[in-house]
Amino acid sequence: MELLKLATEWAKSEVFSTRFFIFFALLFLIAGVGFWQLGKTDLAKAYIIPTLVAGVLLITIGLGLFYTNKSRITQFEKAFNVDAPSFYQSEIERTESTLKEYTVVFKVIPMLIIIAALIILLLNAPTWRAIGITTIAMLIVILWVDGTAHARIESYHKELKLLHSENEIK
Repeated sequence: MELLKLATEWAKSEVFSTRFFIFFALLFLIAGVGFWQLGKTDLAKAYIIPTLVAGVLLITIGLGLFYTNKSRITQFEKAFNVDAPSFYQSEIERTESTLKEYTVVFKVIPMLIIIAALIILLLNAPTWRAIGITTIAMLIVILWVDGTAHARIESYHKELKLLHSENEIK
């Protein structure tokens, strides 16, 4: 039963965390509308499309992860009640796979930030500057939320292994 509680707590934490994607998405969307309504300079007008695109991307990520993790909560209980050892094994495999994916994320996103920074430095057009700055801001949000999610799943994975070593799962 400790396994089910551990898995459920992890999923609930993920549901809470994904709300930050949605929160920042709304901020980007509000900023886009604000630039559209109030922007007077070429640079302010150039921010309209990039901030709206970033907002849509973040809300898509946030809602997708929210519903995926929300449904996991009920799936965990069903899978645990059917076959606890299989549930345990699937969670170990899933967390290991996810941890490997985060390794890629934490290498690719910083490279994308560097590319966006180079765009700001090398291209002087307002549109490219707005794209570069908005991209950096969106990627920082993703890194921030994914950084906390990575720490949670790493901790969850360690606790799963600890449960196994204590022979809680048979």
